[in-house]
Amino acid sequence: MKTVSLSLLLAATASVASARLAQPRAAYEADFVDHVNKYGLQLSGEEFSTRLSIFAANTDLINEHNAKGLSWTLSHNKYTHLTFDEFKAMYLSEPAPRAEGSRYVNAFEGVKAADSVDWSTTDYVTDVKDQGSCGSCWAFSSTGGMEGAYSLKYGSQVTFSEQQLVSCDTDYGDMGCNGGLMDNAFQYIAANGLATEESYPYASSSGRAPKCESFTPVEGTKGIKYTDVANTEDALAAAVSQQPISVAVDADYNWQMYSGGILTSVSGTSLDHGVLAVGFGADSGSNFWKIKNSWGASWGEDGYIRISKDVNQRNGPCGITSSASYPTL
Repeated sequence: MKTVSLSLLLAATASVASARLAQPRAAYEADFVDHVNKYGLQLSGEEFSTRLSIFAANTDLINEHNAKGLSWTLSHNKYTHLTFDEFKAMYLSEPAPRAEGSRYVNAFEGVKAADSVDWSTTDYVTDVKDQGSCGSCWAFSSTGGMEGAYSLKYGSQVTFSEQQLVSCDTDYGDMGCNGGLMDNAFQYIAANGLATEESYPYASSSGRAPKCESFTPVEGTKGIKYTDVANTEDALAAAVSQQPISVAVDADYNWQMYSGGILTSVSGTSLDHGVLAVGFGADSGSNFWKIKNSWGASWGEDGYIRISKDVNQRNGPCGITSSASYPTL
């Protein structure tokens, strides 16, 4: 979880809470009560009022957006009682920059990318997970890369432990719930190996990382190598044609309430979220990247998001090409 001052959060909350609403505030109350009950929120009287105002403002934003008939939709979810600044502080992080001189390799130079691919329907990709309010997206992206690489190498599916990375990977530049980088995690795994999710389950949903515990790594995970993909969409497509690829993106406010379709608001490239590129294709003539997220299966398209592909933009749509890498077992 990224550290943000209380004064900044209060200022952001006050700004949204005081926004002009499309209807009287009471008109949103029944839906907000349903939201509170659905997600088991415990709110005091004053906080209930403030959260209602934020929920109402987000309702207007959702309705205004969906009325435009764009290629993607927004909807209420477990995050819509939060301002985007609060959401960003709780659920996003700042992946550490790659080290100076880090290698960028077009690992599949000369290899033609497939016309389309979707690893999410195979054993290369495990079920969607939920990081909770811990900025551990980098760990989920890393285990996603490892799960794909393991299935590619051994022909079977293993679900790997994010908690081991969050709690134990402290000497390679990663910072638990405060962010990290997939390349750093792959270096840690190369030295230590990686345990299964079952043997070392996730325990940081509240935003705090327990201390490192002993673990037994899965055979074959120690001594891995990793490769940085060249910073182009063509190189990334060639890589994703072979296996799921760990990537970082700029997750703007559309991601908070995204519910479906191809997101075309992709101009931001300030990386703040680690995810897994699991495929690409076309829908009604529009090319897209398919991305596995770590906010639970109730978010987005069953836990996935599609964003525009083949965008003429440095670092790719949402910055997706600027920090792409994958492990090799």
